[in-house]
Amino acid sequence: MGVSDTLKQLRDDTGVSIMQCKKALEEAGGDIEKAKIILRKQSSTIASKKSDRSLGAGVAAAYTHAGGGVVGAVVLACETDFVSKNEEFAKLAYDIAMHVAAMNPLFTSRDDVKEDDLKAAREVFAEEAAKVPEAARAKAIEGKVNSYLAERVLLEQAYVKDPGVTIQELINTATQKFGEKIALVRFERLSVK
Repeated sequence: MGVSDTLKQLRDDTGVSIMQCKKALEEAGGDIEKAKIILRKQSSTIASKKSDRSLGAGVAAAYTHAGGGVVGAVVLACETDFVSKNEEFAKLAYDIAMHVAAMNPLFTSRDDVKEDDLKAAREVFAEEAAKVPEAARAKAIEGKVNSYLAERVLLEQAYVKDPGVTIQELINTATQKFGEKIALVRFERLSVK
């Protein structure tokens, strides 16, 4: 694969601008997988720089699964109508709604986890960690709590279509791609059972 083919492939895979793709490929020595990692790292930096911007537009999307037995719905916000009307932005919202239907998250972010939930989880994991040497017990309990939360906090869950990426990383990549702050405002999962 030639340099221009690699550049085109990276652009097609990520949707990031040609200039950013070119810089990432140069930094990665032409390795497309390393370039993707570089772009993913850059996306979180870009997202944090845009975090204080206000959200004025967005899209609501729903995904129905299992013959109508489960519905996932999300509201994904952005800064402008220009981005909210973009087909790729709507697809991102739909994909996150599909993820919600499949993975049944309980919280949007760790900020939504109540202290009572954390206390209950720590008590359960303290019993499990009773055989761990006391010097390492607290660390073992916190590790189990972190794993528990990563499975239940939407932004920390591994994306169902690409487990190498979290939902937050998916949103950060979209922020890099669209050049606007993007945030998941709300999600719901409805189930017949």
